[in-house]
Amino acid sequence: MLIDTSGWLCLIHKDEPQHLAATEKFDSAHSHFTTDYILAEFVPLANVRGLPRKQSLEVLKQIHLDASIEITWVDKALHVEALELLTKRGDKTYSLCDAVSFLVMRKLGLTDALTTDGHFKQEGFVRLL
Repeated sequence: MLIDTSGWLCLIHKDEPQHLAATEKFDSAHSHFTTDYILAEFVPLANVRGLPRKQSLEVLKQIHLDASIEITWVDKALHVEALELLTKRGDKTYSLCDAVSFLVMRKLGLTDALTTDGHFKQEGFVRLL
């Protein structure tokens, strides 16, 4: 399962309406994937949603230390491929982070995303939240 920005927030922030569902889905998944672009989005989203900055930064540290979470680091080739996907999907409002996530999911053969983002469903993936 890919854990998107909103998925991380739902996991970490107990005030999020989907917190319990996110925890259950996370705990039952056999594998956990994310990207550095997702993690870059997490701190500003967490701050906007009321999670203290110190706590959100500590979460990032823990994610990096957790050997059970595989992080895909975006290189120039993947970044360019994501820009090309955005160009092809000009009728959509996908972010660059979304496009990277879709490409990574396809490359890894993933179908499920721990996310509240409807863009994943538009792109043919299973939105778990």
